[in-house]
Amino acid sequence: MIKVRLINHEIKNDVFELIRVFFPMEEIEFQENDNDSIEESLYIISSLERSNGKLYSSTKVYRDNSLIDQSIEDINLINIYSDYIEKDIRIGIKKSLYNALIKLTENEIPWGILTGIRPVKIVHELLNKGIEDGEIIKVLTGEYKLSDSKAKLILDIGKRQRDYIYPIDKNRFSLYISIPFCPTRCLYCSFPTLPLGRFQHHIEEYVTKLIYEIKSIKKITEGMKINTAYIGGGTPTAIPAKELEKIIQEVYNCFGKRNIREFTVEAGRPDTITEEYLKVLYKNDINRISINPQTMNDDSLKLIGRKHSPDDIIKTYYMAKEIGFPIINMDLIIGLPGEGLKEIKNTLKEIEKLDPENLTVHTLSVKRGSRFWTTLEEYNLENQSTIGDMLKETVEYSKKMNLIPYYLYRQKLILGNFENIGYAKPKMECIYNIAIMEEKETIIGAGMGAVSKVFFPEENRIERIPNFRDIKEYIGRIDEQIHNKEKIIKDL
Repeated sequence: MIKVRLINHEIKNDVFELIRVFFPMEEIEFQENDNDSIEESLYIISSLERSNGKLYSSTKVYRDNSLIDQSIEDINLINIYSDYIEKDIRIGIKKSLYNALIKLTENEIPWGILTGIRPVKIVHELLNKGIEDGEIIKVLTGEYKLSDSKAKLILDIGKRQRDYIYPIDKNRFSLYISIPFCPTRCLYCSFPTLPLGRFQHHIEEYVTKLIYEIKSIKKITEGMKINTAYIGGGTPTAIPAKELEKIIQEVYNCFGKRNIREFTVEAGRPDTITEEYLKVLYKNDINRISINPQTMNDDSLKLIGRKHSPDDIIKTYYMAKEIGFPIINMDLIIGLPGEGLKEIKNTLKEIEKLDPENLTVHTLSVKRGSRFWTTLEEYNLENQSTIGDMLKETVEYSKKMNLIPYYLYRQKLILGNFENIGYAKPKMECIYNIAIMEEKETIIGAGMGAVSKVFFPEENRIERIPNFRDIKEYIGRIDEQIHNKEKIIKDL
């Protein structure tokens, strides 16, 4: 149990998330006053203080009523090129907490005080202000406490993304289409997916309502221009090819095939992909697909609930290449139960032989709502050091394949406090992935569980509009969801 008291500030969520980085499995409880018992606990006091006209943040750490560590940060010396003192205060609070906990735990925390999921945004903010590369690295390592390697990584990614993001156009949008059906639910999955065994009879009605929503989006976005389209899930190829083709053709009917710069379909699981299905996608000018092994180790595939083998992945990949898809992405997960350095090396050696244009490396995240979360104690997970070594292997293999990092995001409860990275061969980056991560373009979502994110550039603000995550509600209240989008988009 870790007990925390805040004095003169209310930056509770940031404090909670940063403490959880250092103590991911501990219960954290916030105290209201000094009278609460702190015996046999780690007790942290985070305070904001003013002295001689200056602001300071202070962290004191107690164990069994004895002060064991403390750190003070002069907020007036913080320089993150911000126009808002509130942001400097937030950084100061987190820096003093970080410095105290680093001394206490002697952990390596490569992402420093950052707990958000989009660290590359910081780079874009600094580049937009004309800050030089060397100064950006200094801010990232000195103020945000990133390791040198992470600072350089996100600077390189940010610079690589610039041509895809700028100039900003508030009338530009990308379309996300959710196909929530899956053959089975994977161990680690927390998305609102629908296993075919129970929900197959809903497919035709779902597609009908989805097409109705897409037609409505065309009306709502009159005067706007589409950038990319992305069909995800779930497993889009879990539904019959004729149904997915209807959806793709409706997108073209509504928005114009020539206007769509990139069209991705997450083919996903090899057990849902046939030669006939791939030919339907290719015939409909889908120029990017995902074939996602997650691992090339047979025992791991069985454990996570996949019904295919490594050989199925290889066969499907070569089939797609022979048909002619120009860009194939493959997803891997680092840190699956029972996997260590040996297993990830085996996976990477097999992927290297295939030589995909895109590779997305996820670090396992223990998500509430997944079967993994509810049965966590049953599995053997590697420690932070081994996860770090496994990620280093992916970096080395990506270099061999001429794959360069182009987008990055992080998740809460991700193993080892690491990250997810998308790699691409030069000029083969996924534009949609950059758009959804950096939030400088409107994303309009269609389908069950899809979330629209409307971007207001003048305010640098995102307005979220979620669709229902339950299929009966999605189908039965479709007009309500369309109206929710219309209300927000008309204000752009």
